[in-house]
Amino acid sequence: MVRLRASGLGGLASLLLLSSVDAFYIPGYSIKSYKTGEPVPLMVNKAYSDSTQLQYAYYDLPFVCPPSEHPKSLGGLLSGKNVPLNLGEVLRGDRIRTSDIELIMNKETHCKALCTKELNADDLRRAKEMIRDTYVTEWIVDNLPGATSYVSVDKTRKYYASGFKLGYSELSPSTGQTHYYLNNHHTIVIRYRKAPGKAGDRGENIVVGFEVYPKSIGNGSKRDAERCPVDLQHVEHALELHMGPNTTTDTAPRYSDEMLLQTERRSFDDDSESGTLTVPYTYSVYFREDNTIEWSHRWDLYFVNQEDGARIHWLAIVNSLIICGMLTAIVMVIFARTVNSDIKGYKETMESKSRGKRVKKDVPTGLLDQGGDGLDADLSDTEEALEDVTGWKQLHTDVFRAPQRGYLLAPLVGSGMQLLFMALGLVLLSALGFLNPSFRGGFISVGVGLFVFAGVFSGYFSARVFKSFDGKDYRKNAMVTALLFPGLMFGLVFIVNLFVWAQASSTAIPFGSLVLIVVLWLCFQVPLVYAGAYYGFVKAGGWQHPTRTTTIPRQLPNHAWYSKSMQAVLLAGLIPFAVIFIELLFVFQSLWQNKSGYYYMFGFLAVVSVILVVTIAEVTVVTIYIQLCSENYHWWWQSFFVGGSSAVWIFAYSVWYYMFKLHITGFVSSMLFFIYTLIACCVYGLLTGTIGFLSAYAFVRRIYSAIKVD
Repeated sequence: MVRLRASGLGGLASLLLLSSVDAFYIPGYSIKSYKTGEPVPLMVNKAYSDSTQLQYAYYDLPFVCPPSEHPKSLGGLLSGKNVPLNLGEVLRGDRIRTSDIELIMNKETHCKALCTKELNADDLRRAKEMIRDTYVTEWIVDNLPGATSYVSVDKTRKYYASGFKLGYSELSPSTGQTHYYLNNHHTIVIRYRKAPGKAGDRGENIVVGFEVYPKSIGNGSKRDAERCPVDLQHVEHALELHMGPNTTTDTAPRYSDEMLLQTERRSFDDDSESGTLTVPYTYSVYFREDNTIEWSHRWDLYFVNQEDGARIHWLAIVNSLIICGMLTAIVMVIFARTVNSDIKGYKETMESKSRGKRVKKDVPTGLLDQGGDGLDADLSDTEEALEDVTGWKQLHTDVFRAPQRGYLLAPLVGSGMQLLFMALGLVLLSALGFLNPSFRGGFISVGVGLFVFAGVFSGYFSARVFKSFDGKDYRKNAMVTALLFPGLMFGLVFIVNLFVWAQASSTAIPFGSLVLIVVLWLCFQVPLVYAGAYYGFVKAGGWQHPTRTTTIPRQLPNHAWYSKSMQAVLLAGLIPFAVIFIELLFVFQSLWQNKSGYYYMFGFLAVVSVILVVTIAEVTVVTIYIQLCSENYHWWWQSFFVGGSSAVWIFAYSVWYYMFKLHITGFVSSMLFFIYTLIACCVYGLLTGTIGFLSAYAFVRRIYSAIKVD
């Protein structure tokens, strides 16, 4: 089991407790033990980089050893066989296949030849490009990714970075030309310990660590009959990716800064079109017993800087609680003093007006009485009462007037509730440890399943909002709800996928997976949306409004600059953005900047998410109250936009992050970054916009149900 951080929030005023929780393993990922002499399968997956969003299946690379597709000497899986993948693994670009590398438990191999690969000019150019973009390779043993081992600066901690480099480059100080070297020897270190229970009594072992140390060994190094280097510790020459005549000397003149780009371009194009470069691939295998690593904690080494990250997360939570606490105080003031005093004053004014009318009716009139004084007194009392009734109370006949384009707002709210239930399930399962790095692709697979199942909530809430807007045809509304948001997202992903397909990248979603997604969408989600819509529209019905709406709408007065729609939306979005800013930094680093690491602070994320929901609800309530006080009753869409407005700031932050923090190269990679960021911001905005809308709806119904209207 994987030990993950989990956190709970007992309330905004309660003490936050962070505890370590042993995560549950998904069936199929239980402990696997190996007998001495038993084969340990090694899988190859993909190559990926922090400098680009394009991933490539390992066996699709033209400069690596292709699978022999022959059975191994001691049995096991056939070389090159595709490993069955779940939907999440496919969508994240995994392409796992068995390799020709043989690992036998407790049998060390000093050196063994894997293959000899002949590279032409195109293969060399491709290898140079991937080395320039700092691609790393992922191999897998016992569900653990092959890692590069590092030691902290103070030399007190050891940690892993998933993957290992394809090669490296060096800049010649004399010529300014970049030289590229390919890693063609891999030293594999398997760390193991005695298996627990009866398996350990039988002498079986479990794998607790998988390290890979790549090395570049040139053809000039001495090799034995099997093409293995004679001395792996002292390598004379590295394997440079170069076929043309090398005229570089140490006495050559230095290149000027203006010529660096030209020499960089020549380093890719100076290889002759004819001829090949012979690359011998070899590997070594060593087994090391390590009793310091528990099997349940073997993933901890992949979680870099846990202690430092925990401190920063605590600061983020304190920062979020301060902001949320201030907003809570403001909302309490609005409810306890302003709204209650307004309601009390309104009731007193109406009661005074009613008593005045009854008194006037009892005054006797004779022939000499003209009756004008009594009428003037009634009008004077009415005008005085209306002068006292100002602000939001004057809108009781218009505040629940159906919004323009309500047929779009209802489906958006329904889709937002669908995303809310999906996000709630993902964060909860991740915080409890069910979704962890050992369940490869589990986060995406479970997310897709939750989204499809949550279609019933989408239809239910969309139908109830639609009926509250006096909608009639719930079937049409259900169709729009089921197709609008998922259809737009699918279309956008499909268009982007065409560009990725053209790059022959494993990031591209296979056609079969696209068909599966369409089947899940149309054959499962759409019926669930209709079922929820029927129950919400026919059985539950719309929400009842406490006041009646007049036929003629009220004219809107002029508003202050800060209460106008666009300004209010942007200003309100800054507060939720400030709540999640620090946590957002960790998420961005994990997604874009440090793909070799893993995001593991789901307990903190759950706490920050709860604070975010409360903050969005309070910000929306305050904003809508200010808008109603300015006698503007167009609050339906405004509440939705205010709730989701922090998505605008997140996207703006993403643009800044791309320009100043990332080093993404290539048009397709940049397009992937912005399109996927846009999709994520739309999902976030739809979810938080729904929270804001429902919070404002509950607030408005509450305050107008407290006033007495004749």
